[in-house]
Amino acid sequence: MEQVLKVFNQIYDFVWGPPLLILLVGTGAYLTLRLGLIQVLKLPLALKYLFSKEQEVNKAEGDVSSFAALCTALAATIGTGNIVGVATAIKIGGPGALFWMWLAAFFGMATKYSEGLLAVKYRIVDENGQMSGGPMYYIERGLGIKWLARIFAFFGICVACFGIGSFAQINSITQATNVAYHIPVWVSATIITILVALVTLNGIKTISKVAEIIVPFMAALYILGALIILIVNIRLLPGAVELVIKSAFTTTAAAGGFLGATVKQAIQNGVARGVFSNESGLGSAPIAAAAAKTNSCVRQGLISMTGTFIDTIIVCTMTGLVVIITNSWNLGLEGAAVTNYAFSTGLPGAAIGKFIVTIGLVFFAFTTIIGWNYYGERCTEYLFGVKGIKIYRLIFIVLIGIGAYIKLDLVWLIADIANALMAFPNLIGILGLSNVIISETKSYFSMNKELRANGN
Repeated sequence: MEQVLKVFNQIYDFVWGPPLLILLVGTGAYLTLRLGLIQVLKLPLALKYLFSKEQEVNKAEGDVSSFAALCTALAATIGTGNIVGVATAIKIGGPGALFWMWLAAFFGMATKYSEGLLAVKYRIVDENGQMSGGPMYYIERGLGIKWLARIFAFFGICVACFGIGSFAQINSITQATNVAYHIPVWVSATIITILVALVTLNGIKTISKVAEIIVPFMAALYILGALIILIVNIRLLPGAVELVIKSAFTTTAAAGGFLGATVKQAIQNGVARGVFSNESGLGSAPIAAAAAKTNSCVRQGLISMTGTFIDTIIVCTMTGLVVIITNSWNLGLEGAAVTNYAFSTGLPGAAIGKFIVTIGLVFFAFTTIIGWNYYGERCTEYLFGVKGIKIYRLIFIVLIGIGAYIKLDLVWLIADIANALMAFPNLIGILGLSNVIISETKSYFSMNKELRANGN
């Protein structure tokens, strides 16, 4: 078993090494330049679109509202990465990892905009009358490379069934509730499996409705808890931000249980965990974006872009600063225990902090499960047609049921590798269709400018 783990670790180091990280950030940087800093100049408009209804939205093609589509995407991205991933990145890479997480998110917003735009432009209606879209469709219909689209869909199913979408999340839930409140693993696993079955068997409309309720509520509760800690410790905030920036370019000195981090570790962990958290460039979020009721691919691209802003610039930043201010990253703790300690010591009353982190982890992990269930379903439909959807859903539910009892060392490695392998075909698709992205963007804003000039 050790030899198998060693082989998969070597594969992981290769696929998540400099080539992929450079390609991910490089694609975002290239699109940022071509789109004229769209993530900065058009962010206010994107946030306005997020909270306003599109005119004649009922006549638009799609399965759910743009807001519901975004919540479904956020359901899959706001998860253990925001609570555990950020803490792990800072523990290994030092406070400077947060700076590189910001950088990855900044460029990732341009990538996420492009993914959302292409998802709507190249989507189709399947035999069940539901919208299907995402990288597999824009790679096939836009670039005409069907075999590459199939590769993406295959790895999408792998991640949904055997990794980030299932085993990792159910384990996070059962372990968190067992450690915090001594709830037996089998009890948590049974309850979550039943809830997942009730939600996912009814498809995207039920998934999006659940996501619309849970995601905003839990994100608000988690952010509120973090804000209280930051406000109470506001005098430490300037020093924490200074440490983040300084550590991004210098080796972090060893102290306490921390072994010290190099600049390389800060960059690798910050970029990798940032991308892992918001999934910009991995190709998962556009699958949800394709279901949105909209007549404009650019408008949906802008709304999709806000997902990275919310996930990383807001939620991950809150976690990172709380972890740094409370010094929990430097005590030799692991995983969720780092964030748990940060909130327990930072908030008045340890029980409140433990409750927010545990409940946040449970709900974020649950919404990640249902979000990734949908991604896997759309990939299954692409490869096998609508006849494969019911079989996929049943297999997914069974895997959730047994996932709590599977050791995650190898599973995490396989999931991480499959996740990285999703990114390669997706980024090829985005770069290959960059002229389409630029053309659609220019056309949309030129038309809007003309309408405003005519008083419409």
